[in-house]
Amino acid sequence: MIMTAIGLMSGTSLDGVDVALIKTDGRRVAALGPSGYRPYTETERGLLRQALAEATALDRRDARPGILAEAERAVTIAHAEAVAAFMAQNRMAAGAIDIAGFHGQTVLHRPAAKLTVQIGDAQALAKAIGIPVVYDFRAADVAAGGQGAPFVPVYHRALAQSLGRDGPIVVANIGGVSNITYIDGADTLIACDTGPGNALLDDFVFRTIGKPYDCEGRLAAQGHADQAWVADALQHPFFVQPPPKSLDRNDFAGLALRDWSAADGAATLTAFTAGAIARIVPLLPKPPTSVVVTGGGARNLTMMRMLREQLSPAQVESADALGWSADAMEAQAFGFLAARGLKGLPLSYPATTGVAFPMTGGLLARP
Repeated sequence: MIMTAIGLMSGTSLDGVDVALIKTDGRRVAALGPSGYRPYTETERGLLRQALAEATALDRRDARPGILAEAERAVTIAHAEAVAAFMAQNRMAAGAIDIAGFHGQTVLHRPAAKLTVQIGDAQALAKAIGIPVVYDFRAADVAAGGQGAPFVPVYHRALAQSLGRDGPIVVANIGGVSNITYIDGADTLIACDTGPGNALLDDFVFRTIGKPYDCEGRLAAQGHADQAWVADALQHPFFVQPPPKSLDRNDFAGLALRDWSAADGAATLTAFTAGAIARIVPLLPKPPTSVVVTGGGARNLTMMRMLREQLSPAQVESADALGWSADAMEAQAFGFLAARGLKGLPLSYPATTGVAFPMTGGLLARP
């Protein structure tokens, strides 16, 4: 049965809430609908940064001490507002939507300790929007010994199968953390985090010039990458670990950054992200013939140029060039995953998260 779902995603880059509509039976994509976006305010973004800092002390996934309770309320309200605006803009009633997939805001991801924490009150959200909500996608995988990330590969596969291309395809998602999905035909699906995405870069740009991110990579384009620093940073043991593997947004935050100018620092951290993605290629069964870039990094023209240099001879293109949506893809994916979870279909696999056997997931909150 084809379901009409909306997916909701608030990523580790802390930019805002993406909303996207998808029609799916949980196996294939029947149609893609409109998408929307509700940016976080500077106050909300500051609150979430505080929550990320305080979350490092958590040892229980349901604990919300101090600022975390306030941040959870803010996340829930922002998602409810995002859905309300989306429904109004597209003249849709709640009854037209079968299910909503709610990822929540990740504040801590430590799979080795079997701990992953996404804040957001799904029950309150379901009541506010009048739509059943599937949430808590990652918990079952982590509890079963999986990495709990990345979770979008099954959606990437559904999209890639429609391209009809020969040879392996890699979908590279560059959000706060970067991850890849390796697809070779219907049977081979491998995925992992590759390293920092936009998080280090965004944080550096915010500290140095007070902007939330490097728009289109313009700042990095004016600078020169510190290649010696990049080469040294890529010696981190994470980069030689085979997939599956995953990261917390702040796992590389302790790197010793140098006293770069704003432009040189942006160029260096952009090069680090591109280099980290390139480091995964030797660990894959075959080099990809094409790489599709999605997430915020697809909008960074300097990042795209560096990826083309690093990944040659593979064809590197943005998701938008294929008629996909680089901005809405993760939101679409969680609509897709909500439909899969309702049907008990696998969301993660041994070669995507390292879990021992294919796992479904997600809990249901009713209005």
